Amino acid sequence: MDRYDFIVIGSGPAGQKAAIQAAKFNKKAAIIERRAIVGGVSLHTGTIPSKTLREAVLYLTGWNQRSLYGYSYRLKPDLTIDDLMQRLHLTLEHEIEVVRNQLERNGVEVIQGSASFKDFHRLEVETTIGEVQEYEAEKILIATGTRPRRPDGVPFDDQTIIDSDGLLQLQHIPKSMIIVGAGAIGVEYGSIFSVLDVEVTLVERQSTLLDFLDREIVDEFVHCMREQGVTLRLGEKLATIAPDADGYVTTTLESGKRLKADLLLYTAGRLGNTHELKLENAELTADQHGCLRVNQNFQTEVPNIYAAGDIIGFPSLASTSMEQGRLAACHAFDHPATSQPAHFPFGIYGVPEMSMVGMTEQELTEKKIPYEVGVARLWETARGQIMGLKGGLLKILFGLEDQRVLGVHIIGEGAAELIHIGQASLVLGGTLNYYLESVFNYPTLAEAYKVAALDAWNRLSA
Repeated sequence: MDRYDFIVIGSGPAGQKAAIQAAKFNKKAAIIERRAIVGGVSLHTGTIPSKTLREAVLYLTGWNQRSLYGYSYRLKPDLTIDDLMQRLHLTLEHEIEVVRNQLERNGVEVIQGSASFKDFHRLEVETTIGEVQEYEAEKILIATGTRPRRPDGVPFDDQTIIDSDGLLQLQHIPKSMIIVGAGAIGVEYGSIFSVLDVEVTLVERQSTLLDFLDREIVDEFVHCMREQGVTLRLGEKLATIAPDADGYVTTTLESGKRLKADLLLYTAGRLGNTHELKLENAELTADQHGCLRVNQNFQTEVPNIYAAGDIIGFPSLASTSMEQGRLAACHAFDHPATSQPAHFPFGIYGVPEMSMVGMTEQELTEKKIPYEVGVARLWETARGQIMGLKGGLLKILFGLEDQRVLGVHIIGEGAAELIHIGQASLVLGGTLNYYLESVFNYPTLAEAYKVAALDAWNRLSA
């Protein structure tokens, strides 16, 4: 039996950072990964592929230049799925090499196979050829991520009816597409495929979408999607989904509406990858979504077993997963660590991009916190005009009494980058005066922070 100080199950963002942190404490650390290649869901089917696909689509269609050169402008006419996948494969190869290199440099061993618990400290790992090896560790971290939910009532055939993993296996760009589920995955892919002139219909059982975002930002995004030709069916529930003999998919909604398309993408929910871990042998239990409960130190109910990343639920971001893994390893080996988990940014990589940090107007109103708003339009800045932006909005929320930053909300190209200026000021207790008195490079989109601050100052002065 091989013995380690720290074993991580899963090589996604949480697992990578946890194992590397443990290795930096001079602990013998290993990662067990069932795939032949490291990286986890984030690298192979989630974050990296979807964002790479977005960049390839925006570049090859010339989308960001159309306000300057006309809607008919295309960088590459007759775009094919191979054109998009070429960029994706190059990106994945590079990122896989980066992860491998980081693990090797830090002395983290990678064990290929499927892990399951024998008890609190022992794991069995079965290889692809059926061999079984046993490993023991002082501390164990579960970072196995999630997989798309595939309900029994949806007849997945992985050709015309697929989940988000199946998008990477497409053989051609569909002419029409139904997306079920308007969470982050659904709206990202829906807006991306609409740029490819795919006829997209987005079906969501809730009457609103992305409720954790600021309402004004979501309203702007909905307006943009409708301008791009996306049909939104909000407050609609599925009744039936059936493939047709002619190769189409027909969906019936409970309201009686019938939808027909080349492809149906089901993105309503994900499940934790705990079903093969034999959690009962370690006296652990997953919830109905396959996720694990943890305390503030990312410990499960078994003190030497930790969990981090998407497997513990909200917020299920690659960025927060990395930090969770690091903090779990710090606690496991008695190294005090601090973080600011309340002030992490969200990024939704649709077309256009959205990002936020801090509180929304809805939250401030509900908590009866008086505030003022400063707004800037990205397309009105000099850099926005140079770039040919058609829209974009940056909004800062300030406390009415002390003028401290309470939240920043952005929609538009580069939103996920711009948000970090707002994050820094929020974490450090910045106020309206910081933006009023700062000098920003000109011309830049970051200048919108000062424009928004001046807008808030005008409101406060009035």
